[in-house]
Amino acid sequence: MDKVRASAAEAIADIPDGASLAVGGFGLSGIPDVLIQALHAQGATGLEVVSNNCGVDGRGLGVLLADGRIARVTGSYVGENKEFARQYLSGELEVELVPQGTLAERLRAGGAGIPAFYTPAGVGTQVARGGLPWRYAADGTVALASPPKETRDFADRTYVLEHGITTDFALVRAWRGDHHGNLVFRKSAANFNPLAAMAGRITVAEVEELVEPGELSPDEVHLPGVFVQRVVELTTAQAAEKQIEKRTVRA
Repeated sequence: MDKVRASAAEAIADIPDGASLAVGGFGLSGIPDVLIQALHAQGATGLEVVSNNCGVDGRGLGVLLADGRIARVTGSYVGENKEFARQYLSGELEVELVPQGTLAERLRAGGAGIPAFYTPAGVGTQVARGGLPWRYAADGTVALASPPKETRDFADRTYVLEHGITTDFALVRAWRGDHHGNLVFRKSAANFNPLAAMAGRITVAEVEELVEPGELSPDEVHLPGVFVQRVVELTTAQAAEKQIEKRTVRA
């Protein structure tokens, strides 16, 4: 089955208001920026996003956030985005903060059909006890707090129950991909992209290099095409555009 779409705009055209999205990438590394820009132009709002972070001011998911198009974020990292912090503290944005490894496993579990799992991460903290502010009121009080989670002991150690995550859509970026949706990720772009792709009921992948079926060795495929429903081939210029959060060079 040929899963290639003519454009990013076509591939995300049916994402509705209020949809949940798993978005790959780590910081600005490996983010599906072309799909994010297409979604911004498409106009969907009230989105519930699951991603390691929410981009930075004016880049990545930050462009959707700045326009008030994101209603809820499940992620691990808030830093580098002043608008994110402002919306969260003012009560405009609901935020569920999750330990990074737990978030990765919740996405993988959801994609693998595992409804929940036990982990030691977060035991003895508000992650397990509840009370983390999910949403603030305008006056700075906590309007919605996280609920307590089930814990259980195994071999004299306590673990907390975490639920797998599935979303309506997933947006990811791959280094190489074929017409059947088989994907290969490169270096830091392998962080969260395969997991986000697994979690989405409809996964859209932008690929830097599109190849014909059979050109990818089965041994090099990181994510099989069964998890991918739509593929968008990037132009040479789009593939070369790599954003950096903080550029550090020697004097």
